[in-house]
Amino acid sequence: MSLPVHWVESLAGVRPGDVVSVDGDEAHHAVAVRRLRRGERLALTDGVGTTVVGTVAETAKRHLTVSAVHVETVAEPVPRITVVQALPKGDRGELAVEVLTEVGVATIVPWAASRSVAVWRGDRVDKGLARWRATAREAAKQARRAWFPAIAALASTDDVVTLVARASLAVVLHEGAAAGWDHVAVPDDGSVLLVIGPEGGLSDEELERFRGAGATVVRLGSEVLRTSTAGVVAVAAVLSRTPRWW
Repeated sequence: MSLPVHWVESLAGVRPGDVVSVDGDEAHHAVAVRRLRRGERLALTDGVGTTVVGTVAETAKRHLTVSAVHVETVAEPVPRITVVQALPKGDRGELAVEVLTEVGVATIVPWAASRSVAVWRGDRVDKGLARWRATAREAAKQARRAWFPAIAALASTDDVVTLVARASLAVVLHEGAAAGWDHVAVPDDGSVLLVIGPEGGLSDEELERFRGAGATVVRLGSEVLRTSTAGVVAVAAVLSRTPRWW
């Protein structure tokens, strides 16, 4: 069984034999929920590539210290995958973030598409981003990721067009597309951008703007997937064509 993972803000400069402090909610979860005790092993990560495996040295209510045994820093996996996720309704946004994190996405961009059922305005923007970021962090720990995904600011369609133009490969999913995945050449490195539309579908204007910026429009088989699950299926299709899954 793999070790429990907890997040710390920084592991810069940590070497075997050093003592690392964990405080606040992470320490409370380790001590009060997981009931880790002195001498037990666990893993710490900073979410930007470094993982420390060590043993619990001391515990308190919202504090513990860990004696580092092994330190590993890994490069960010390539190709780097960004998913532009149109805002789903209800709690399906958190579901999308959770599964996208588990499958290894680097960045998730919430998108206010023209036909999105959910609307983030005013303080709902900050609350929505906070929920997505908390979901991503917990899912990343569960998936034992050394690199945590970034949750970008709420994007407009103009913002998405810019992202499409900058990507090494940009793919837009659409059930009416003539082309399938056999028309997509996935790079071994660089950046891959996947655009996932809302429950109401992409508008003709959005499709044309994305095509004009260089995106390839494809379908995922004959079935119509929910917006909250289409992304993880598309990412799996991409990863199956890269060394990350070979």
